[in-house]
Amino acid sequence: MSTIAPTAFTVSKRKKVTTLVFREKKERGEPITMLTAYDYPTATAMDQAGVDSILVGDSLGMVVLGYENTLPVTMEEMLHHCRAVARGAKIALLIGDMPFMSYQVSVEEAVRNAGRFLQQGNMDAVKLEGGRERADAIRAITGAGIPVVGHLGLTPQSVHQLGGFRAQGKTAAAARRLLEDALLLEEAGCFSLVLESVPARLAELVSGRIQIPTIGIGAGIGCDGQVLVTHDLLGLFDRFTPKFVKKYANLHAEMQRAFGEYIEDVHTKAFPAAEHSVDMAEDEWQALLKDI
Repeated sequence: MSTIAPTAFTVSKRKKVTTLVFREKKERGEPITMLTAYDYPTATAMDQAGVDSILVGDSLGMVVLGYENTLPVTMEEMLHHCRAVARGAKIALLIGDMPFMSYQVSVEEAVRNAGRFLQQGNMDAVKLEGGRERADAIRAITGAGIPVVGHLGLTPQSVHQLGGFRAQGKTAAAARRLLEDALLLEEAGCFSLVLESVPARLAELVSGRIQIPTIGIGAGIGCDGQVLVTHDLLGLFDRFTPKFVKKYANLHAEMQRAFGEYIEDVHTKAFPAAEHSVDMAEDEWQALLKDI
């Protein structure tokens, strides 16, 4: 298999990824790739690399804004970052993550806020967490013409209810309930389903029982696609790294090294050097000196 990155030409030939593409990929057994992004340059790089989908996740609360968890993230913060991502990515399917309390209060509020992601955030779809308790909201949102991604397993917005960031579906009863919820979310109209931190064979079982594609994060190889938080993948978030993350770089350490080198260069006056400075013609300089 070639390891050559897509060129600008090949990327420009790609067609916009849609919910139909997700369904066709599952039917053909082609893995779906998804990553999180929160800004223009990252989204641009992902789009050029050829990722299928970009999730503007409420994980930005932790990895970008420095919150302890995702609960403080607001609609305005999400929409701000969605717009930045949408300016950078034109091909990937863009999914906005509905933040805590933007869809739990009422079905009407859920539909209104979901619509804002498309109208004001320039997203293609939304994602929300929860199982059977979210079915009515999902039916109403999809009924309004807004594509929805479900999210089962470890649902970070329920971190206090779950007792922490813990794997889910590890008992027969919990696994059975998760499978039932997956079927209910499919029936409610979700076009895809994120499975987070659940046993690999349970995720594979769910993926085989539902017709919509599953996107795994810490859910094994049996899902129809995979998603990671980009700051984890790049080694940019140093507070902790989930067990299921594969680090493809260690940019936090590289940034520290670069910052330290810059500080040293300024202290020793190695920077800025002549090549980093603006020059002035000698005759103009001499003319200035005569006048002052």
